[in-house]
Amino acid sequence: MAKNKFSPSEKVVVIGTSAGGLNALKILINQLQEDFPAPILVVQHISADATGDVFLDVLNKQTNIHCQHAVNGESLKNGHLYLAPSDHHLMIGDDQKILVTKGAQENRSRPAIDPLFRSAAVVFGSKVIGVLLTGYLDDGTAGMIAIKRCGGTCIVQDPADAEYPDMPANAIKQVEVDFCLPLMEMGGLLYQLLAAKPEKSRPIPKDIMIEAKIAKRVLSDLPAVNSLGDQVPFNCPGCGGVLWKVDKGPLTRYRCHTGHAYTAQALIAEQTLKIEETMWTALRMFEERRNLLTTFAKEQTGAIKKSALERAELSLVHIDRIKAILLADDKGTAQDTPT
Repeated sequence: MAKNKFSPSEKVVVIGTSAGGLNALKILINQLQEDFPAPILVVQHISADATGDVFLDVLNKQTNIHCQHAVNGESLKNGHLYLAPSDHHLMIGDDQKILVTKGAQENRSRPAIDPLFRSAAVVFGSKVIGVLLTGYLDDGTAGMIAIKRCGGTCIVQDPADAEYPDMPANAIKQVEVDFCLPLMEMGGLLYQLLAAKPEKSRPIPKDIMIEAKIAKRVLSDLPAVNSLGDQVPFNCPGCGGVLWKVDKGPLTRYRCHTGHAYTAQALIAEQTLKIEETMWTALRMFEERRNLLTTFAKEQTGAIKKSALERAELSLVHIDRIKAILLADDKGTAQDTPT
């Protein structure tokens, strides 16, 4: 039987998934036994108003692994799976205990995968095993890069095996992953990796440490973000602040000093959403303006009435243009679909 108390010499498994994640986790976790020799931390993209209880109930019925919500400050135990609570990031603190925070969203998500992967890479280095499963967009890719740079092991679900292949496929494009395989082969691989001697520890890159501290809300100052890259002429969709382009590693990413972070794909998707929200607001305001002008014109005569009707007609022109933009078939792809 594995030890119940976590010690610094042991390894840790971190898993990230999004759309299709429940089915994927059921298949993976069902391959593990009660004495699984490591703790497992999971980030599943989940809406802020969901509890995750149903998710855990399903997993607990599938396996002997004990599955529970992560609790801030709790010690990690082998044979336990810790699920990120809704609307909170899940990370590993410097004391190797669970850290649950409500920091800024990353890649449009909270919980997000990158903060978990990055924190695990900083704390455990070569003793972390990162697993990326089915999902949209590319959350988790930057975290995989961090794990790889710190000497850890990267496992990605074969995109052909994934219900939603975008997330694993994007990781494969950016990271030289150690293993890419179907879900049914992952359980056995995890046991093999946990039994093997870890690679020699290597120094943790400074930029990864800085980003981990920002996510943990230890710091959020301009010098720290300045050290990661250069300012760019884009605003953060989350807070409206200035963005910095993070130039460390192969993946193009952006970050503001308050903590919001985006890959290029996530930034485009979030900007698209903000534009649509703005267009609907503009449509409502133009329609209200036209109705007000039309009502006002009915009470007037002469030049005042004529002017009001002309402005109402001009509002209709704008209304039709905005409707045409909103209702146009722009051949949107899955990459722009929120998870």
